[in-house]
Amino acid sequence: MQLSNSEEQLMQILWKKEKAFMKDLIEAYPQPKPASTTVATLLRRMQDKKFVDYVQYGRSREYFPLVRKKDYFSKQVNGLIKNFFNDSASQFASFFTKESNLSENELKDLKQLIDEQIKKKKL
Repeated sequence: MQLSNSEEQLMQILWKKEKAFMKDLIEAYPQPKPASTTVATLLRRMQDKKFVDYVQYGRSREYFPLVRKKDYFSKQVNGLIKNFFNDSASQFASFFTKESNLSENELKDLKQLIDEQIKKKKL
């Protein structure tokens, strides 16, 4: 299941805070702040999608993520590779390195990460 852009923006805030009340979530938004009804609607949709849940304290709800940021983005990247790069990680890597204007140091860092993963696979 995927989040809309506005849901993803709210989820980013929640991942950062780990748990938060509605007022804390609204406060974390940049200006112009969304209306509380907008945030409540987003939270309800995200709850339906099983991305967030809450603990009730009197009339207040403290929201928390049910999905880890790493898991969500890993799934998104894998979907991107499958849908746009014929399920080929090398096609994705080729596109990424050519189109993102990486510096020589960034390319070296990527190479080092890949080399480390190759070593782990050999063990």
